[in-house]
Amino acid sequence: MDADRPARPASPAASTGAVPAGRRTQAERNATTRAALVEAGRTLFSTKGFADVATDELARAAGVTRGALYHQYDGKAGLFAAVLESVEGEVVARVAAAMEACPDPADAQARLLAGLDAYLDACADPTIHRITLVEGPAALGWRAWREVGHRHAIGLVEESVRALAPAPAPVSALAHVLMGALGEAALYVAAAEDPVTAREEARAAVLALVPGLS
Repeated sequence: MDADRPARPASPAASTGAVPAGRRTQAERNATTRAALVEAGRTLFSTKGFADVATDELARAAGVTRGALYHQYDGKAGLFAAVLESVEGEVVARVAAAMEACPDPADAQARLLAGLDAYLDACADPTIHRITLVEGPAALGWRAWREVGHRHAIGLVEESVRALAPAPAPVSALAHVLMGALGEAALYVAAAEDPVTAREEARAAVLALVPGLS
């Protein structure tokens, strides 16, 4: 460097570590890539199924490279797991909103009924039904699939059981039993030739269990 030439002052961005206006951070770029991949996976997994979707197809649909898919999710199974997490979160959000919108929030049984209806409605959605009930156990295995569903929903179910059951009742065990009943109700409706009738039957069956909680 010429000793007589004055040093160029550092830019404010360089001195503070700030990102120049209009330029996205790496974290933001990663988040955008992940969101695009999850959206593409949601569409393709729910229409073609996990087994019939290739990683190249997923990458093209998301507008990213195959390398980006592996970098973000370590392959197709990792992306499916992220899609399942997203969809399960959406279902639980719907159920929670329905329970909160219940006309009498203090009525535990009415809250449970509102949540049940919202859950059955959500599972009737073709995308939610296929990803959570059909492709989930096939893609991840029964144990991992069940863990995702329970992790998202068990809190709401335990809340309902705790509000309905007498104090000495085993809340956790009852919540797991009720979770199983809800899952079977959704599968029953999904496999029925007459989903409308099956939904009413499944709803009645779950409600028949409720008096046993209190």
